[in-house]
Amino acid sequence: MSEKHQSERYKAGMVVRRQVLGDAHVDRASAQMTEFDADFQTFITEGAWGSVWSRPGFTKRERSIVTIALLAALGQDDEVAMHVRATRNTRATKEDIKEALLHVAVYAGVPAANHAIKIVKKTLAEMEADPEPGQ
Repeated sequence: MSEKHQSERYKAGMVVRRQVLGDAHVDRASAQMTEFDADFQTFITEGAWGSVWSRPGFTKRERSIVTIALLAALGQDDEVAMHVRATRNTRATKEDIKEALLHVAVYAGVPAANHAIKIVKKTLAEMEADPEPGQ
């Protein structure tokens, strides 16, 4: 999408997306975008980042916690890992993630939480091994 044709919601969403996921992640996603998924990328940038994550009701930390819990409940492994990595930017803590996954166990099922715990532990270990990833 050319800058000339970007909506204000898209521009606001891209700012928040970069704040949460980091420039390196967003730059990689943008570089991999094709004509096939361009509309999808616009949709998530405007919808998720420009509409929901940009709202004033929750902090980025709170949104991060809720997002990890929902993705864990849905079994979205790659997205769980991505949002755990994003806690570097949202300031959600290991304790926050642990508490969120306990809620997942109660409300979405122990198998979903157990599976997510494996992903979170692996992702946190990777983050500890590389405390300052290249941006």
